[in-house]
This record gives sequence, structure tokens and C-alpha cells, in this order.
Amino acid sequence: MEKTKEFQQIKQPGTHSYVFSKYLEPIAYVEPGETVEIFTKDAFENRITSEQDIPSEILGDYLNPQTGPIFIKGAEPGDTLVAEIIDIEPTRDWAVSVLKENFGGLTATELTRTLNEPLPEKVWIYKLENGMLRNNDRLNFPWRPFLGTIGTAPEIEAISALTPFSHGGNMDVPDTKPGNKVYLPVNTEGAYFFTGDAHAGQGDGELCGVALEITAKVTIKFNLIKGKTIKWPRIESPTEYMVVGSARPMEDAARIAYAELIDWMVEMGWERFEAYQALTQIGKLHVGNMVDTYYSLVAKIEKKYAQPELK
Repeated sequence: MEKTKEFQQIKQPGTHSYVFSKYLEPIAYVEPGETVEIFTKDAFENRITSEQDIPSEILGDYLNPQTGPIFIKGAEPGDTLVAEIIDIEPTRDWAVSVLKENFGGLTATELTRTLNEPLPEKVWIYKLENGMLRNNDRLNFPWRPFLGTIGTAPEIEAISALTPFSHGGNMDVPDTKPGNKVYLPVNTEGAYFFTGDAHAGQGDGELCGVALEITAKVTIKFNLIKGKTIKWPRIESPTEYMVVGSARPMEDAARIAYAELIDWMVEMGWERFEAYQALTQIGKLHVGNMVDTYYSLVAKIEKKYAQPELK
């Protein structure tokens, strides 16, 4: 494990992880309050490099490699891990997106079976230059980095790196971005933190199932809230409080996200049904992904409506 000028630098030795699990050997040990740099591969393990590539011929059964687990010293079940995302820097000058057989929001999949033929496979390579990702004049989008996958290990089971759930995981919500804090439940000693699947940008829903996939160096500061138990991931930005719910059908994900946000507001001092009323009138809701094993939705309230003096 190398050192930078300020931060511990974490690179995955050997094979990356394709599950969130406490049964894997930690690749690094981190103190609360420590800032680290974590290097990630893209969702395709860097295997797709050309628009002539055919995803089904190149990719294996496993996607979404994660860097981890990272052991957080002092973390115990019932605590909350705080991952403050300081920066996401690209480690190459291009991103990739694809159409893949039987995958995406508008095609038949293994979980949504139809008799329609699979979509044709296609690869787009986007050049990153001057803050833009360009494939052609129409496919030309700004750099908006975030972590598609971020989470801790479940208490008992191992969960696929493609699956979002209460531990975090493959939520694909653009709110897990620099400047924001991600609050994650600690289910096992050491928390066993994983991250990967960095995106250079993505629209709501990750419609075709693949964002602007890129390799990255991620700078994160870790902290612990001892004895604080949360059920689902929370996110705090400079201006908003958010909760992510992941489930199928999509309305259940929305219900989880909003109900958990009400619980957070109650912790801040709100009366429960007054919080319900406030979110009815001023809450926000958007889709992180509509393609994974579970769908992820984010419920939000602006901090200016949730300040103590307005409770």
C-alpha cells in the first residue's frame, strides 16, 4: 500500500470483488477521520475499449467490479459509517457506454420476460476533453462524476455488486458525488466498505442500463457515528437531505425512501405527520436506476425547509 503526500492510497490487489460480503479479506484498514484515495475499474473491468467490441463476446458472467473491502477501525453493528466524497478524478481520458443484450430499461430482461428480440449490441466511446464527454455533435455531455456503487457489507449474506439494497450497493444515484456525505449502515465489525462503478455522468433512471462508465481515483474521508443506527442509505448535500430506497416494484422503493426521510426528519425534531405533510408539499423524488435487480429512488427535502427553527 503506497502513500501520497497526504492520503493513504488504496489499490485493489488481484481480482476485484463482485459481491458485498464480510467473508472477504480486507484490502486496507482505515481509521475514522482518515482520508483515502481509492482506485476503481469501470463496470466492465476495463475490457471494452473500442466501438468495434461486441459486449456479449467480451464480457463474462460478472460485472461491476468493486474495490474493497476496506475495514473501518472501530466500526461495530449499529453504528453509521459516513463516507464524505471529496473528489472523483478520471484515470483515463474516455468513457464508454453500450447496449447489451437483454439489459436495460426498455427491453426484455431476465427479470422482465417478453417475446421481443434482444436489442442490437452497440458501443459508444466518449472522449473526455475540456470538461465534456464527446462522441459526436449530438452525443456531447458535461462531466458530472459520481459513484454508481457504494456500500457496506450485509450482516450475513453476500449480495451481488449489481444489486442495490439497504446496505447501499449499485444504487446508481447521481447524488453520490463530490461535496456530498453518504451515510451507510454498519452491519458487521469493520463495516467492510466497497466502492466502484464510477460514472462520468448519467440521466435519471440509467435508461439503457449503462451510464458514462469510467475508471477513477476517488478521494473519500471516513467517519463514524457511534451508536447511531440507520436502516437505509442517507445522503447529505450542502443544500438537501436525501434517503435512497431500493425495491421492486418502483413504488415500493419510493415508499421506502420517503418513509425513511420522514424518520430522519423526526430525529431532527419534526412531528411525524407534520413531516409527512411537509414532504407532500415540498418533497422531491427522482429515479436513480430502473434497470437493476432492484430499482433505486431518492427522496429529498431542501435544508431550508428542514432547519431547526422551521420544525
